[in-house]
Amino acid sequence: MKEIRFHGRGGQGAVSASNILANSAFIEGKYVQSFLLIGAERRGAPIMAYTRIDDKPIRNRSQIYSPDYVIVLGSDLVGVVDVASGIKSSGMLLINSDKKSSEFQCRSDVKVVSIDVTSIALKHKLGNPTAPIVNTAILGAFARVSGEVGLDSLLATIREFAPAKPKENALAAEEAYEKAGELILK
Repeated sequence: MKEIRFHGRGGQGAVSASNILANSAFIEGKYVQSFLLIGAERRGAPIMAYTRIDDKPIRNRSQIYSPDYVIVLGSDLVGVVDVASGIKSSGMLLINSDKKSSEFQCRSDVKVVSIDVTSIALKHKLGNPTAPIVNTAILGAFARVSGEVGLDSLLATIREFAPAKPKENALAAEEAYEKAGELILK
């Protein structure tokens, strides 16, 4: 089973990202769960959402304490929340940031990948400079760096379930997928 934890702020789309990721894996014939941690649910407050993906039925209904992957929708959360808490050995931390991966402190057994999906989201007019909507773009990067879901199923899900601008969201995810591929080659 693969467990993914999303860190975002209320209104950034972390819950939608979790749902889109789960549906993408479901399209590929996998078993999935998607849920959020209930807490201070207000715009701008730190939130967590979770996704589980497996080849067999998932019976575990608890919060995810030891994720394989952590996806951070905004690098400003790194100093506010311990985003790497509990991440499994040889896990991956994917951060939306214009900083280099090496600038983020993390355990040596965790791979850190940073990618600037904010600029991609803004290029496709997703949100605004004050509140960019980066969830679909970061899912494109996640699909590429993790291999947990394919680009085709991700794009199909985005086109069907994106609450607004499905075409622009799909284009942002595709661009982030390609940009993440360039990071892998470096």
